[in-house]
Amino acid sequence: MTANLKRVVVAGGTGLVGRPLVQALVDLGADVTVMTRNPGRGGLPAGASARGWEDLATTLNGADAVINLAGEGIADKRWSAARKAVLLTSRVETTQRLVEAMRACPQPPAALVNASAIGFYVPADREPVDETSDSGMGFLAEVCRAWEVEAMAAAAFGVRVALVRVGVVLAKEGGALPKMALPVRWFHGCKLGRGTQGLSWIHLDDLVAMFVEAARNPAWRGAFNGTAPKPLSNGAFTRALAQRLHRPLLPVPGFLTAAATKLVLGELAEALLLQGAFVKPTRPLAQGFQFRFPTAEMALENLL
Repeated sequence: MTANLKRVVVAGGTGLVGRPLVQALVDLGADVTVMTRNPGRGGLPAGASARGWEDLATTLNGADAVINLAGEGIADKRWSAARKAVLLTSRVETTQRLVEAMRACPQPPAALVNASAIGFYVPADREPVDETSDSGMGFLAEVCRAWEVEAMAAAAFGVRVALVRVGVVLAKEGGALPKMALPVRWFHGCKLGRGTQGLSWIHLDDLVAMFVEAARNPAWRGAFNGTAPKPLSNGAFTRALAQRLHRPLLPVPGFLTAAATKLVLGELAEALLLQGAFVKPTRPLAQGFQFRFPTAEMALENLL
């Protein structure tokens, strides 16, 4: 049985996922507070308010749910040692700060829904993985594990914690899709590397709906994969994209695209583009979650 969301606090509410999520919560009748470093910036929908991070315990006290999306963009810049430190601390320290403030609340929030990412898993070209699969090695898996540990600490004082491991988010503006579509539109589309690596995606609307469901449904505890039920290989997704845009693909050898991608993006290319996994949303489906866009073809038709 789902609960009514009367008051929700969102950290990271001004980004690609945060903005439509705040709107969806307002549309449900929730009083939404967005935590931001710049409360005076505005741009929030009517029914939502911005607040700084100074007095967190007061803001969080008695909330029906806290949704934490905060963190620097993983693919926004090439990874240096300094950039990797920022990516880690922007997630771990923000989550730690939220949880410590919850602990100090006279009435802690009922639920914490914390973003994570499918970088948690071991890359796999063939066998699908789900929420029971092992964590991988490398930087992204390290970030996800540390992020989730901080969020799960809230369970020790009675807060229900749900973790949403987000895949590649497909949206009309922003995110991965415009960058992926651009070379295809200009007749330069091709698979990346082998093309057999998994590309686990989700339509923005479905991801927003998943965060809302995780916030209001007390059965959502632990990890849930924020991915569509039909992941594809990089090659298959690129073909679907080309078909939607009515463009041919170039038969470029995989070793050339891999080398070029690594040259431009460095370590980021290997971690995000040249390896992946076929991640299944087993637990959301078991809870009866309904995807509006279960296939890439449906998602691309809607977005392009």
